[in-house]
Amino acid sequence: MIAVPPLSLEYLRRGHAVRFRCRHPEANGLRVDVMSTMRGVAEFPQLWERRTTLQGADGTIYELMSLPDLVRAKKTQRDKDWPMIRRLIEADRVACPGTPSPEQVRFWLREDRTPELLVALARQFSDEAKTLAKGLRPFLAAALRGDEEALKRA
Repeated sequence: MIAVPPLSLEYLRRGHAVRFRCRHPEANGLRVDVMSTMRGVAEFPQLWERRTTLQGADGTIYELMSLPDLVRAKKTQRDKDWPMIRRLIEADRVACPGTPSPEQVRFWLREDRTPELLVALARQFSDEAKTLAKGLRPFLAAALRGDEEALKRA
């Protein structure tokens, strides 16, 4: 296993991620990032409280950062993170069976980056889209009009 930069408090306190690359044949190519702080997200106790818990087919429990917290963590200056945010929101929308909670609808309308999906969301949840368009996300007005070109430009 290789750690870059070296695993030390000096780097972790400065906000660096220490990346481990695994060389074991069963984990070849796996990379694990260890961070003590992340910009733009809450402190660990709040993140832990909001976590998502999944159970694998073999019974293994996985504790994951909640989707809204993960999206906030991914909002960096790195171009490669923005397509990931788009895919996370799209997957969450597709995976939502039945009626989403009002909180989930607001999350999608606030964070979605796909013009076609944003137009569909604005049509389906027009009251919430109108409310968000007045303040937090003005270009939702274009989604309410069905103007995908304006959304692409925005």
